[in-house]
Amino acid sequence: QVQLVESGGALVQAGGSLRLSCAATGGTFRSYVMGWFRQGTGKERDFVASISSVGGRTYYADSVKGRFTISRDNAKNTLYLQMNSLKPEDTDIYYCAADRRVGIQIVAGRYDYWGQGTQVTVSS
Repeated sequence: QVQLVESGGALVQAGGSLRLSCAATGGTFRSYVMGWFRQGTGKERDFVASISSVGGRTYYADSVKGRFTISRDNAKNTLYLQMNSLKPEDTDIYYCAADRRVGIQIVAGRYDYWGQGTQVTVSS
């Protein structure tokens, strides 16, 4: 079983950048498909980006395509989300998740393990 801990959330001005990290322990990180999701108060958890187990394939929500980049370092057991050109509507709690199945997943319910989340706030 893998444990996930996100970090890097902060308050940033619109147009700024942040890099989120997700450190994994207790499992075989390189075997998991990984994803980033975000959720606001009273809202559903929305897909942001996903990356295949070896990092060769990525997939993004339309709302972040061209601004966010998902990546992973299997040697460091760490997942990243580089967020550029941030907008106020990107304000949310961001969660990383791990999926034991093969293939990119965009549905939150398909993921097996979740971190506790990190707050990103973008001011206008």
